[in-house]
Amino acid sequence: MDMINISEIEDINLSSEDEEVQIRVPKRYIRDGENPFEFYNESEFKKRFRFAKNSIMFGILPLIEERLSKINNRGLPITPVFQLLISLRFYATASFQLVMGDVIKVSQPTISRIIFRVSTLLASHINVYIKMPLSAVKRIENKRLFEELGRVGAIGLPSISGAIDCTHIRLTHTRFQAIDEIFRNRKGYFSLNVQAVVGPHTEFLDIVPEWPGSEHDSRIFQNSRIYMRYRQRELDGMLVGDGGYPSLPFLLTPINNPISDEKESYNIIHGKTRRIVERVFGIWKRRFPCLSRGLQTKLITSTTIVIACAVLHNLSLIYNDIMEVEEEEVENINQDDEVPPLPPHWQPGDGFLVRNAIIERMFRLNV
Repeated sequence: MDMINISEIEDINLSSEDEEVQIRVPKRYIRDGENPFEFYNESEFKKRFRFAKNSIMFGILPLIEERLSKINNRGLPITPVFQLLISLRFYATASFQLVMGDVIKVSQPTISRIIFRVSTLLASHINVYIKMPLSAVKRIENKRLFEELGRVGAIGLPSISGAIDCTHIRLTHTRFQAIDEIFRNRKGYFSLNVQAVVGPHTEFLDIVPEWPGSEHDSRIFQNSRIYMRYRQRELDGMLVGDGGYPSLPFLLTPINNPISDEKESYNIIHGKTRRIVERVFGIWKRRFPCLSRGLQTKLITSTTIVIACAVLHNLSLIYNDIMEVEEEEVENINQDDEVPPLPPHWQPGDGFLVRNAIIERMFRLNV
């Protein structure tokens, strides 16, 4: 039903010639549609917006509602909850057209502004919901869980506090110029190379979203804050990474050419331990398909969306709002855009002694 404000009808003007009554047509707002909370059942709603109704209304919305609200009704503003639904629908489709058709009848430029605004507000919570554990109890628990993840028999990697890797987020907008060729990755398409550290509960502990697709994983790590925090011993424990990273005292990598049974066993245990990061990327991209199908937004908006989706991923774990997906489907989503790692662009070598000492201690204690 069209919304007409009677107060906006202009005064009646009488014609001097025929004295016919003339009335200016009032401004009309055509924005009515079904309320998704009422129109869809729980399953249909979650399929479209990636979260349960209660998680949105009582979990996510309160985080951003105040800063999305307007003090008056001038221009018939879109309510904060509908702005959030519009953004969630975009994350689930990467399509402006489907967003407009499924949620609310507004223009594409308005949709674009809403997505940037909501993504910025969600991303502003990065330091609250994406962080390395602070308490000693939580750090000890994470190390124990990582040791369980990679355990082969009675042996697992000790003192692991996170798994690190990079994943490519496709960029599909076509306004790139020659200087932007740095965003073209080894598979030939434009992307962001996003670095993440994840925990044993499939949560994000750290994320770096702004590097172009051509940059090497090891260079991104060397210039990241998480690297400096480990280097300055602000963080304890160690990370596990693939062969694209250098071997460091706080970063365990696989052995390229294992020449003993112990080293081969270490590689197996290491691979099982770090597999959690690949699983997280698969779950993340499955929940928010815009990350795998590609982002058509401006670069600043794209990096903001990446952070917003990481914050939402961690919120889904807090609210226990899990999407049921097949393990094979998760792995396939992540592997579609991944390429084998290149050797690290720098290799200081001071981590080899630490790695060898860990291997010797692991297998000596379990002989």
